[in-house]
Amino acid sequence: MNRRNFVQNIGTIAAMTHLQPQQLFMPTPTDSPKTIRITRTASNFEREKLIRPFGFKGGFLTELWQAVALLESELGQQGIGLGTQSVLYGDADLFARHSEAGGNAFMYALTEKALQLSKEIPFTTPIDLIDKLLPQVMAEGQKITGKKDLNPNFVYNALISVDNAAWLLYAAENKVKNFDNLIPQDYRQALAYHNNKIAIMYQVPYGMPVEEIKKAAQQGYFVIKIKSGQPGTQSEMLQKDMDRLTQIHTALKDSPTSQTKNGKLIYTIDPNGRYEKKETLMRFLDHAKKIGAFNQILLIEEPLAESNEEEVADTGVIITADESIHDEKDALRRLEQGYKGMVLKGIAKTLSLSMKIARLAHQRQVPCFCADLTVNPILIDWNKNLAARLLPFPGLDMGMMETNGDMNYLNWKKMQTYHPAAGASWTQAKNGVFELNQEYYQRSGGILEPSTHYQQMFSASR
Repeated sequence: MNRRNFVQNIGTIAAMTHLQPQQLFMPTPTDSPKTIRITRTASNFEREKLIRPFGFKGGFLTELWQAVALLESELGQQGIGLGTQSVLYGDADLFARHSEAGGNAFMYALTEKALQLSKEIPFTTPIDLIDKLLPQVMAEGQKITGKKDLNPNFVYNALISVDNAAWLLYAAENKVKNFDNLIPQDYRQALAYHNNKIAIMYQVPYGMPVEEIKKAAQQGYFVIKIKSGQPGTQSEMLQKDMDRLTQIHTALKDSPTSQTKNGKLIYTIDPNGRYEKKETLMRFLDHAKKIGAFNQILLIEEPLAESNEEEVADTGVIITADESIHDEKDALRRLEQGYKGMVLKGIAKTLSLSMKIARLAHQRQVPCFCADLTVNPILIDWNKNLAARLLPFPGLDMGMMETNGDMNYLNWKKMQTYHPAAGASWTQAKNGVFELNQEYYQRSGGILEPSTHYQQMFSASR
């Protein structure tokens, strides 16, 4: 698409959504990207303990491995990419079958295999690389884990650091200095907005004390993301989820906020696909109505099992698709079932896939937001760069993203020092939002700048 047509389309988007023109960004057209050939790879990882067991998908994590991948091209350019491993998110069944460290070892081994395979694949954009790697890495993942029905999300999660390194290598090879110009031409319309603020989805896992949730509201957080789908049978899960919603709503129902039009907090519910039937979900929503919480529920993330084909358009609330989206075909299937939003996880299912889903959602005028994977501070800003460029979520005058590392990592303050823009204003939550200024967009949140900490992990590997 030429620049004239791109500008015309941007104008159409602005008219349709009543956006201010200055909030839509038109990146400079870039030359055709170079063909990149990888000649050297390396990897490492760090184990980061969590403050308390972190519960979702019916299980609990106690630590998260931070995978680090290096890709070097034949021209000597490098990309050092990061990935946070979450086996419980990637394949809950695999997680339950093995020790926590054992599951992480499987995923790290798959990352190393993907790095080796990348040396055989010339590419122009990281999207091309991931498309070619995915079927091979899926086959290798099945061999490594011994699980023929390995969930694709496990494979995507193993590819995060590789994908991240590929984007940095792509930037170095093509002399790209900011995120706007990093986005390949075919995906720029979907990511052309510049939000001034991003609402932070404050995550509430199973075991979080109510006093901590109340404190978060007092600190200004106004989008409360409640993890449901608790351990147990379907009936036990439902009862626990209803009791938990009652507990949280009783504590927060009178908490005020200046960030919403009606002055009330917003709830989002995330069962992570634990509800086997729509009937169970509807009973949960009936309970929400009974206790007066329903009108504060903005959306429900991926409530039903991936295999569930029931229509959800009549639930009375926005249902968004997350785990079940492994490609554009899956996204279309969910839209046909009445799903009204898409969850983007550039830090869990690769930035490459997220750009594809963002483009599809933009074409269908379906809203998106970015969810977290309890990632490290640098990956938060990779996710933030994506969230910053999406159209404001309906019901909010801003973008929306989840981040929960600060409340879960034992060594969070030390991890923050690894960020090239540590201490910058856009890394700090203020009244429940990230405020994004001109410097943020100029520096792309610091993600394209080197991190001394991660560079030093490979200083002796040449």
